[in-house]
Amino acid sequence: MYRINFIARVSIVAMLCMVFGVKSGAQTTDGLGTYTPYSLFGLGDIEKMGTAVNKGMGGIGVGVRDNRIINYVNPASITERDTLSFMLDFGLSQKNFYNTNGSADGAYNTAGMHNLVFTAPVYKKSALIVGITPFSNIGYKFREKETDTKLISKYGDITYEKYGTGSISQLFFGGAANIAPWLSVGAEAIYYFGALNRNSNVLFGTDYSIRDITTGWDYDMRAMGARVGMQYFNEVAANTTLTVGATYRFATELDGNYSRIASVQMNGMAVDTVMMESYDNYKVEIPSEIAFGFSLRKKDKWLIGFDYVRQDWKGSFFGETPGVDFTPGTASSFKFGIEYIPNRYDIRYYMKRATYRLGAYYDKSYINIAGNQVNAAGVTFGMSLPIFRWNNSLSWSVDFGQRGSLDNGMVRERYVQFNINMNLHDMWFIKRKYN
Repeated sequence: MYRINFIARVSIVAMLCMVFGVKSGAQTTDGLGTYTPYSLFGLGDIEKMGTAVNKGMGGIGVGVRDNRIINYVNPASITERDTLSFMLDFGLSQKNFYNTNGSADGAYNTAGMHNLVFTAPVYKKSALIVGITPFSNIGYKFREKETDTKLISKYGDITYEKYGTGSISQLFFGGAANIAPWLSVGAEAIYYFGALNRNSNVLFGTDYSIRDITTGWDYDMRAMGARVGMQYFNEVAANTTLTVGATYRFATELDGNYSRIASVQMNGMAVDTVMMESYDNYKVEIPSEIAFGFSLRKKDKWLIGFDYVRQDWKGSFFGETPGVDFTPGTASSFKFGIEYIPNRYDIRYYMKRATYRLGAYYDKSYINIAGNQVNAAGVTFGMSLPIFRWNNSLSWSVDFGQRGSLDNGMVRERYVQFNINMNLHDMWFIKRKYN
């Protein structure tokens, strides 16, 4: 007689709740998933893929195989598993920002769910994966007081504010199989969905007889896409394996509604709509993305790896950004990471069974402002703590980074990001010895 254990039942319920909650989740645009002035442009701040395991090593994962964790950076990696094992990974992210342009500063903290991913075996060396993660976020707030004494004496305090919220998420379902003892291939269907909101207001703080002016741009978008991956793996020395991987994300055209509205308000309530325009066939292209990576792993001891990612946004249409010379460009990333395990099977010292990670990255974003490309660099570290039995673990990582600079009137952004993931691992079916 077989039983499905308690953790498996909880995992199934969680995934069903996630899938059926997609529609309602897509309507929520109140919270900030990021806080950066560079999310003012295009689709906002593109999220980095991977759990705390990947992010502790600079974000590598294209050429990483590990039967103890879910590596959704490459769909081909999920075939590296115990034959009957299933895994569920739930991740949270918290980020602290400090932005400055040399004359004005701003700080903000954000937090939220980063990923929910589930994998299970299908037949021998094949497996399926389903999950949901953010693709991009918009989050910024600008506020400035009027300093012209003539305007202040006539209208009182005047405040100009611009803010943006919203996100695009990706729900994916896929599978992978070993088509040879040394080659794994995988594919995913991706459903992109979400809403992006941008607002610009003029507020009169002291003369309440003057109406405030509010304007907004709302984008509600969705599309189907796909991603494929492969990994070649071979033992090059005793217990030492070389893995080389690649992924390709197909270009996708987001299709949705675009609305523009302008109104006047009194006491926070809209009293008159000045303008309302709606377009049903608004399109933005997510361009194709290609990534390569490799890793060299000494079983139960150490790993070293490198990834390269490239995505050309030059042909994507984002609409106008008034007053700013914004041009989408080619994004690319270079990532490097290592991990080390002192003694995975130590029975006396718990911390010797932990996995320690270190990494670094350099990103060129798709954002070009007046010919200046916005780049980022950072260092990361983290660890995985084994829990209970099988391969259950609690992983965390920290990312110290900087984006942009003070040159050419740009904004320098410094941030610290904390990631934590719970990885649940167990056997899909267990046969009882006694009934």
